[in-house]
Amino acid sequence: MSSPDAAPRGPRKLPVSLDEVESTESIPIPTDPLERIIGQDRAIELARVAAFQRRHLLLVGPPGIGKSMTAQALSLHLPRPQQEIRTVHNPENPERPSVEVVGRELVLKERERVRNLEGELIRPQDAPSNVAERLGFRCPRCSFYSLPSDRTCPSCGNLKQFLPPGSSGNPFRDLLGGIQEVIVGGGSGLSDAVRTTRLRNGVEEVVAYERADEKVRVLDQRMLEHRRQLQRESPRKVLCKVDRNPFVMATGASETELLGDVRHDPYGGHPQLGSPPYERVIPGAVHEAHEGVLFIDELPHLGHLQRFILTAMQEKRFPITGRNPQSGGASVRVDSVPCDFILVAACNIQDVHRILSPLRSRIAGGGYELLLETTMPDSPSNRMKLAQFCAQEVANDGRIPHATRETMAEFMHEARHRAEALDGAHNALTLRLREMGGLLRAAGDLATVEHAPLIEVGHLREAIRRVRPIEDQIKARYGSFQGGLRSDATDAQRENMGYYYWNQSPDASGGGGPPSPYG
Repeated sequence: MSSPDAAPRGPRKLPVSLDEVESTESIPIPTDPLERIIGQDRAIELARVAAFQRRHLLLVGPPGIGKSMTAQALSLHLPRPQQEIRTVHNPENPERPSVEVVGRELVLKERERVRNLEGELIRPQDAPSNVAERLGFRCPRCSFYSLPSDRTCPSCGNLKQFLPPGSSGNPFRDLLGGIQEVIVGGGSGLSDAVRTTRLRNGVEEVVAYERADEKVRVLDQRMLEHRRQLQRESPRKVLCKVDRNPFVMATGASETELLGDVRHDPYGGHPQLGSPPYERVIPGAVHEAHEGVLFIDELPHLGHLQRFILTAMQEKRFPITGRNPQSGGASVRVDSVPCDFILVAACNIQDVHRILSPLRSRIAGGGYELLLETTMPDSPSNRMKLAQFCAQEVANDGRIPHATRETMAEFMHEARHRAEALDGAHNALTLRLREMGGLLRAAGDLATVEHAPLIEVGHLREAIRRVRPIEDQIKARYGSFQGGLRSDATDAQRENMGYYYWNQSPDASGGGGPPSPYG
């Protein structure tokens, strides 16, 4: 039998009305990120379907109503990525690296195998003295132990340069030592690793000692054999780790960021001086979103790059090539790189016609197009959802105090006013919540400056007066937008502003531009 003082199980339910709460601090925030989206019930429903069925989404609506939040919440409902993508060196044609796709289970086994090859870490004092000297821990003159980064012994000031057994001291060592270091390239004559033999259970075996920061790593013969087996495998590079973020934002991405590239090598991939081609391959956002969500806000602004998005969606594979013809990576190409992603694209209503028709057809044929809501009915349940939004904004900001019940009621009144002013909706609450969140933060800043424990109604009303669009500020000072231009802009500047500024900007006569929520 549970104790009466035990905490209730499961998430707390949202209160029915504001009368049940004292401040935003007592309003529970859902753990499911989709339930934190306010007023977009249809979008939430389709996002759950898209995550379960791997469908694409096109979200249309004005800024600040939850498009990017929907995409990110959708990605958190996807299973973890199960594949790691690698490029593998192709010895027959290095300019054409091959692709290797490895499952999560095998990746974890490989990691475990590598961990088993890490060997035993010991103190430098526990290693054989000659090994400690060659690794740079022990001074050959006074036997003082220090870090290999100390080129001279802190105790006696002697150079910690190792002399092989049987070699005699050189009276001109200090004079010629620097020249020898440059020729040999060993820096200080010390070694990063030393191989020797030891007796274990009466059997002689090869053992290696390696520097590992402040300690020494010991590798026995079995570990060395496993390491040699790994080295015999073709060299490879991980392009997309199996433990990666399933949400990739590609808004405003360049061609290289979106589709990948091959880094330039001034040495042209020379085997001794340069980097081999497989190491210089860089994945694009379409590859990093494999098994996840590729989110592109303002999709029409990608222009001709939409064609590549369409190809990647159709084939679920997209090659990585060097995109600069003057680069050393121009001749490198990696074919069939996986990119099986869910596309969540977003745009404003006025830009829908700029989306490529084949791309829209691909989205509609394998997903959904949705016009998001800008208002929701003014009901007690929706008012509590807006109160939940206030609690979320306070928690996300982390620098403003909570808001009182009276402040939230005033916040609802402002949301009702903006729904009518901006969208002509009566008895409704606005869902243009980015601006509403900015209003709440402005009120919170006022409360913070005054060292007030909570955001009061006065703070919110003062924030409403302060947070006004620049067009309204110009209109209040000059009488109209054109009046402001005549005052501050030269004749040449006014001519270059063109038709849009004179016909679409709000002016004193009320013509053009979006309506203002401030009247």
